[in-house]
Amino acid sequence: MSYEPPRPVRGLLLTPEDKEAPARVHRLRRLGLADRPDPALDAFAGDLARLTGASYAMVNFIGEDHQFFAGLSVPAVPLVREDGSRAEMGRVLPRDHGFCPHVVVRHKALVLDDVRDFPRFAGNPVVDEFGIRSYLGAPLIDGSGMALGTVCAADTSPRAWGRTGLDTIKALAADLVRRLERSALDGLPL
Repeated sequence: MSYEPPRPVRGLLLTPEDKEAPARVHRLRRLGLADRPDPALDAFAGDLARLTGASYAMVNFIGEDHQFFAGLSVPAVPLVREDGSRAEMGRVLPRDHGFCPHVVVRHKALVLDDVRDFPRFAGNPVVDEFGIRSYLGAPLIDGSGMALGTVCAADTSPRAWGRTGLDTIKALAADLVRRLERSALDGLPL
């Protein structure tokens, strides 16, 4: 499989084309993971947020036109934007929001200590909408080699995730995908 970088538009890069999306959606449905929250995945996200000290943590499955957070941990008190509105993240985001679609298409972890240091990512809607300044994510690659989604942590301030953060997120992703496949195979909850 080859990675094709996103095409530039007015100096910014679009979310990369995802040719695996239809097959991924089918695989997620077969595994029973399509568009439904799971308390075990919420607990996983909560543990990830505590482990990393991040404001947000997610288990994110990527569809053809949206992302679904089957596991989600958000701040108890939402960020208040400059205009006074609250940044309340739900379970669904458009596919062009955030950094997880890049991780899924590339099949590689992504570490952004400060998203504003990367023009490619600085203009992403989650930067303004939720105040995201740093991101750490790894793909959930199943036994067939397909990236089902991501495990990620994000924060509202720059973070030096370092090699330890990268190794941790990759190990957690590999462990979770084994648990997901075993659960689907055995018909048991996570």
